[in-house]
Amino acid sequence: MSSLIVPPILTSPRDDAIKLHGAFKGWGCDTAVVIDILAHRDAIQRALIQQDYRAMYSEDLCKRLSSELSGKLEMAVLLWMHDPAGRDAVVMRNSLTTGSLKAATEVICSRTPSQIQLIRQHYHSKFGVHLEDDIKRHTSGDHEKLLLAYVSPPWNEGLEVDRQVVENDAKALYKAGEKRLGTDERTFIRIFCERSRAHLAYVAPVYHSMHGISLRKVVKKETSGNFEYGLLTILKCSENPAKYFAKVLHKAMKGLGTDDTTLVRVIVTRTEIDMQYIKAEYSKKYKKTLTDAVHSETSGNYRTFLLSLLGPKY
Repeated sequence: MSSLIVPPILTSPRDDAIKLHGAFKGWGCDTAVVIDILAHRDAIQRALIQQDYRAMYSEDLCKRLSSELSGKLEMAVLLWMHDPAGRDAVVMRNSLTTGSLKAATEVICSRTPSQIQLIRQHYHSKFGVHLEDDIKRHTSGDHEKLLLAYVSPPWNEGLEVDRQVVENDAKALYKAGEKRLGTDERTFIRIFCERSRAHLAYVAPVYHSMHGISLRKVVKKETSGNFEYGLLTILKCSENPAKYFAKVLHKAMKGLGTDDTTLVRVIVTRTEIDMQYIKAEYSKKYKKTLTDAVHSETSGNYRTFLLSLLGPKY
């Protein structure tokens, strides 16, 4: 469930474009106007504003925003201007080409099959290369095999669960890991990538009841690095994606300093998807609202923008 608050009576995209252009005039940028408009428009509305802005001023709105804003606010607003699938494509491209593979792994392994299909289309449209080719170019080993398997058909998004297949998978994972010397990574990749979220959510408790150890602990014991991170992301998101992202956000704000790249990525990419559920999970687990946590870790216009996306505390 989205946390985005859109005004009940909207101004036209043309009027929004005019107001934004006015905010850019003169000495400095009227950032309050920019946030007030853009943080309260959905993906379709933002796209229409960009179209009208270009038609009226022969200028790309995102390029103008980049020249008017700076720092963390610029990063957050520019990422927000994309639609969800296009935004994921941008995050993955940046992650893959800069060698910081955790973000790409998170995005791929936390998305549903239907979301992955859209992301692949946007990726090729935006960057002129297939997502699979960039994965091959910038990753390696079991991590590469996992990501390639997860973004490739056939995909299973059904809610049906066959108890016998669940038990067979739990046995196969045991034989591929705990029971043998070394690890049969191919079996982990096959089951984690070919089975639906609903199915995997059943495999975990069945594995625990059959073998006396949690499947998460087995993954941590048998694998490592980005391969481990990908498997755990798939598993956790099959059980409760909102809880997974609440933990990612908490980790980004925990201790000295804030991981603003992660904070922005998760808030901006989940606002139009399931941020209300993430906020509920955050409050439940950490006894503090996500809004209060973000408020204490940010400042200025950057804080105002993120809090606008998060909406009310509850």
